[in-house]
Amino acid sequence: MANRRTFEIAFVGLKPGIHQFEYQLDDKFFIEKGAEDFTDAHTNVKLSLEKNTGFMLLKFEVGGSAVVTCDRCGNPLKMDLWDEFNMLVKLVENPEEMNEQEEDPDVYYISRTESHLYVGDWIYEFVMLSVPMQRMCSDEEMGGPKCNLEVLKKLKEMETRVTENNANSLWKGLDKFKEN
Repeated sequence: MANRRTFEIAFVGLKPGIHQFEYQLDDKFFIEKGAEDFTDAHTNVKLSLEKNTGFMLLKFEVGGSAVVTCDRCGNPLKMDLWDEFNMLVKLVENPEEMNEQEEDPDVYYISRTESHLYVGDWIYEFVMLSVPMQRMCSDEEMGGPKCNLEVLKKLKEMETRVTENNANSLWKGLDKFKEN
């Protein structure tokens, strides 16, 4: 990964206080990380790093857009990405042990002797978390020119068939009471 240095922050040289970093991400970044969920990504990540004695507070603001596959019809669907995440990075003597014991995923420990902080993995994780779980066009757009009408038609047929089968099986058991 040639651009690893892009995501390394030399925090030792920073004065206490708030420092801003901005990252523009495209498909290349996500392909290197192994993402297969979306394409045509145009993502901005604003990182605010507040340096204090013994710890740093990181605030990630994710924005942008990406093309994902619609859960309903399978066609490409452009979605907006937006979310905010916070991380607390503490400087300690035994970071491996502390990271194993820590239950809060928003707290991370690094050695007091460290001079750089790699944020690339966190950026990737937070962008992936900002992609909505349900990836479907709105009800107004459903059936429009962007949708795969063949798939929607087949889903409607299957829904109708299931409804009819359930209706028939419900009354089937009651037929024997008709004769009494």
